[in-house]
Amino acid sequence: MLSKLRIFDKIYYGWFILIIGGFGIFFSGPGQTYSNSQFIDEYINDFGWTRSEVSGVYSVATLIAGLLMIFIGRFIDRFGQRFMMVTIGTLFAIACFFNSLITSIWMLAIGFFLVRLLGQGSMSLIPNTLVAQWFIKKRGRAFSLVTLFSFASAMVFPIVNTWLIQTWDWQVAWRFWGILLLAFFVPLAFFGVKNKPEMIGLEPDGFSRKNESDSGNPLAPTIEEAEEDWTLKEAMKTKAFWAILICVGIPAMVNTGITFHIASIFKTNGLSLEVAAMVLSLMAFVGIPMSLASGYIIDKIKSNYVLLAIFIVEFFVLLLLLVTDNFLLAILFGVLWGLAGGLERIGLNVIWPNYFGRKYIGSINGVGVTVGVIGSSLGPLPFGVGYDAFGSYNPIIILSLIFPIIGILSALLAKKPNKAEYL
Repeated sequence: MLSKLRIFDKIYYGWFILIIGGFGIFFSGPGQTYSNSQFIDEYINDFGWTRSEVSGVYSVATLIAGLLMIFIGRFIDRFGQRFMMVTIGTLFAIACFFNSLITSIWMLAIGFFLVRLLGQGSMSLIPNTLVAQWFIKKRGRAFSLVTLFSFASAMVFPIVNTWLIQTWDWQVAWRFWGILLLAFFVPLAFFGVKNKPEMIGLEPDGFSRKNESDSGNPLAPTIEEAEEDWTLKEAMKTKAFWAILICVGIPAMVNTGITFHIASIFKTNGLSLEVAAMVLSLMAFVGIPMSLASGYIIDKIKSNYVLLAIFIVEFFVLLLLLVTDNFLLAILFGVLWGLAGGLERIGLNVIWPNYFGRKYIGSINGVGVTVGVIGSSLGPLPFGVGYDAFGSYNPIIILSLIFPIIGILSALLAKKPNKAEYL
């Protein structure tokens, strides 16, 4: 085995792991809101369900899926990323086929639950824990590259879904992704994934790591050569753990609320649906180079300072949304939103292994994903209720300003803990 892998003395196998993990995140697409949104009108037209019924089912299914994500994290720690990636990928493909057969609101609820649990949750969590095993000092840069697959997914799935639905029907669209998962992703994970570099005689980052001092930079992160591995129970005793969870939940809630209602928000501000679509694409477009830059940034600056920057930008994003009533302001809004998103996707993934080590990263990050999924399920409702109550989104946007402020305070509290202090 080792002799067959000597080529990876020169080409670190972790980069191949990164690509496989990236495809895992890409193929989480059928479970993401940006993909499911393409099917909503088809369900309404074919079955006569109301928009409220479909939206309500989606929110409840997402909430239940989020509550179960903590168990997925524990299964990752117990069975390993390879087994879980193959198993989840196979079940996710079956869930796509199931969604192509729905004929009742209850089948829709089950279908939404399956793709949110297996796709949005599990297919995002597993690759992130896998990449964290293979990189330590280069972790920020590694996650920035993985994030490119996330942005690619957000850009590709709506376009492909629209083409498949218009050319054939929505059932074909679901089956298309199920076939791709079984024919491409599952075999790739089965043959390519190794849970840890130590399993094939390698080590994180690919080379012997010497202690590198950044003592001249007070903002520089401390990533020890021998990481401290915390269990979930141990991590829960720290202030940092709970502060990070707040930092995870707030963007998931606020951003999902804005995304779900962006077309309606812009319409009330006198902007067209085309401008709203342009802003979503611009946000993803800006997020790509920002994610690359943020990967380098987080290798040089403490993770909680990156979180602090995220919430400062998001505060101004919400303020700008209040006054975005022309094309130029819409562009500025999309750019700022993309900058925050690029930082967010890296910072919130890297901070868990940087703070709590690799050994129990599945169960620890699983709690983070649980909070994120629950936050995303709660986001759209306050905006909808606020609009129905006030006839405008401005009151709920103003109230939402409190959340970035809470995030700023939480980021300041989220300092890397010292395990010796908790023994």
